[in-house]
Amino acid sequence: MLKVPFSISLRLTIWFGGIFFFGWLLFATVMWINLKSTLKNERYQTLSRRIDRLQQLLSKTQDEDKVDRSHDFADFARATGGGLAEVFRSDGQRAYPSPSAAASVFSWPSIKNGDSERFIHIDSAGQPYWVLVRPYLLGSQSLFLVAAAPEAGNLVVLQSFWKGLLASAPILLLISSAGGYLVSRKALRPVDRITATVRSISIRSLSERLPVSSTGDELQRLAETCNAMLQRLESAVSQIKQFTADASHELRGPLSFTRTVAEVALRNPHADPESRRAFEEIIDESAKASELLEGMLTLARADANSFDAALEQVNLIAVVQEACAMARPLADERCLALSFMVEDSSSINILGDFSSLRRLVWIMLDNALKYTPAPGRVDVNLSVASEQATLLVSDSGMGIAQSDLPHIFDRFYRTDPSRSQVAGSGLGLAIAKWIAEMHHADLSVSSEEHKGTTFRVDFPLCDA
Repeated sequence: MLKVPFSISLRLTIWFGGIFFFGWLLFATVMWINLKSTLKNERYQTLSRRIDRLQQLLSKTQDEDKVDRSHDFADFARATGGGLAEVFRSDGQRAYPSPSAAASVFSWPSIKNGDSERFIHIDSAGQPYWVLVRPYLLGSQSLFLVAAAPEAGNLVVLQSFWKGLLASAPILLLISSAGGYLVSRKALRPVDRITATVRSISIRSLSERLPVSSTGDELQRLAETCNAMLQRLESAVSQIKQFTADASHELRGPLSFTRTVAEVALRNPHADPESRRAFEEIIDESAKASELLEGMLTLARADANSFDAALEQVNLIAVVQEACAMARPLADERCLALSFMVEDSSSINILGDFSSLRRLVWIMLDNALKYTPAPGRVDVNLSVASEQATLLVSDSGMGIAQSDLPHIFDRFYRTDPSRSQVAGSGLGLAIAKWIAEMHHADLSVSSEEHKGTTFRVDFPLCDA
């Protein structure tokens, strides 16, 4: 299952928005329940005060006749609750006539002797109502005073409150998400700076360090930890570089001595054939080892940024012609066609070192000749465009796999077994890359398996 990568900023924004949404949902629920309870209590208090005044009315009119008390009750009921009030006896019968037509058809709850005060919710004629039932002793007569109030107003308030919450939710969610994103971006901006700095550090720039802000937080500790790691890496790499340079330098003498002794022994006319073959193998292996040590010393100087040659104006055409002249006997020996084409120009001047540039071109030619089977061809083209000189070395050889192209300039990197059968140390292209960089040139490669490879070098031109 493919996992879609999300940035920390996006994840923090989603978390922030999600937490806000659930917080808002909890807040809205609590507020809605609280509002509903408040409205219910308000209805109870209203009906309770109404019945309190009814009790006072009945107590004051106790000595009046029944007809007068009925009129007083009707006037009170119509004035206080739209006539939705009744006085029942303990047997459930009305003690006074209904004060209004609405009260006469209202679905009053059943009344039983011994009932206590009740505040209940009922439906009448399809509408919700709150009803308060309170027992009352008027002299020796047991009565039940009831009053009702519609809940429609409460429902309108609750509905308006809920609609307002729903309408505000998208806006608040958008604002909270935007705020969460901005806060996360501001908080993670130091991480972006650390990431950019770490990406810029390579094996040749381990001396660089990350910027450390004196904030005392986790990011400061992260930067300090990374700097400590870079310090350890720089120390370890420096030791390896020094060991490589020292070992290569110290081994040159014994190898040269071994090769010289073998060459002298090979001149002995009395040496038997088996000894001669052994001496020849020693000479060949010594030559290969010397070439490897020379490459390692060159790269050790590259790691130390040691480029002692003085850069001067060089005719690139002469450099390429001399390198091609060196490679032509090898091309003829391997039955390969070697061609050199240049624009109609007497000179293409760049700033560089002649011998180093010749070595760069020779490495590309040697690589092309090694991996091009006969009959094949190697074409060298030199052109000028857009204030730069472009050198192309193309061959019709076996090509390089696409998976190997990103590593082709790495040290000691050898490609698939079919190419690895060709003798080599795996340092030539790494040296070529270093020489190109020292001349502010760009060395690149393109290839297609079984069709050939093209190396390209773009040099900045030098004014005459």
